[in-house]
Amino acid sequence: MTADPHTPAPATTRSRVRRLLALAVDNPPGFLALLVVALMVFAAVFGPAIVPHDPLATNVAHGLEPPSAGHWFGTDQLGRDIFSRVVVATRLDLAIAISAVGLSCVAGTAVGALCGWRGGWLDRGVGRLVDVLMAFPLFVVAMAMVAALGNTVANIVWATAIINLPFYIRVTRAEVAARRDAAWVQAARLGGYGDMRLLFTVLLPALLPVLAIQVSLNLGWAVLNAAGLSFIGLGVRPPAAEWGILTSEGAQFIMTGQWWVAVFPGLALLMAVFAFNLAGDALRDLLDPRRR
Repeated sequence: MTADPHTPAPATTRSRVRRLLALAVDNPPGFLALLVVALMVFAAVFGPAIVPHDPLATNVAHGLEPPSAGHWFGTDQLGRDIFSRVVVATRLDLAIAISAVGLSCVAGTAVGALCGWRGGWLDRGVGRLVDVLMAFPLFVVAMAMVAALGNTVANIVWATAIINLPFYIRVTRAEVAARRDAAWVQAARLGGYGDMRLLFTVLLPALLPVLAIQVSLNLGWAVLNAAGLSFIGLGVRPPAAEWGILTSEGAQFIMTGQWWVAVFPGLALLMAVFAFNLAGDALRDLLDPRRR
């Protein structure tokens, strides 16, 4: 049976390792960002089982102790170990970000692909709705939605997913519209591909490098959005461990010299956003078939 010319050959384990090594040489910041993302995923999965202290256990007698051998990041005002809370918070923040970006990516990509492929009234109608949503500051939209619906984790996920939709709709719509008349797409049509099969098995896989960059950027934004909502009191509620809550609780102690209460959660948040932004370029290099 003849192989489908539009389906890329599966990468072998050796080729993947070779491309990772090439990435480490050609794009060290991107490779480092991927390592940081992998470390965060490890912390999210195994963190609660390997942290040295119970993140919810209080001991007021040891409150606001500076970093030491017993408490690497110090303790907060209730004597809770900040290192354990920062590590455990990774699970909640990544869960919110991945869930929200996953929803917006699937829905936005499907809508954008249909708009770019069909055009006409569907494209114009969706385009106007996207323009209206993008006319407002997206964080303010998320604030309004969470304030109206209630500050639960589910509502934070839905609000973050909705404000991320325009990015995927616009990117996918533009890419599909630019490629729908390409020679290789027409060749697939002559080969018997129907519209939906052509769109979702030929065109969309070709957009993976572009979507990978957008997903990576939006993951960083989603983490920052969830932390921002928690920082202003509209996100996850205490005593849950979440980077925005930890930073908000520690902000009041900066002026009195207990800098570690806010600095370490803030650095974790900064590292996550920075890593996701740089990881987009690395994923593009790994997924782009022209670089294989």
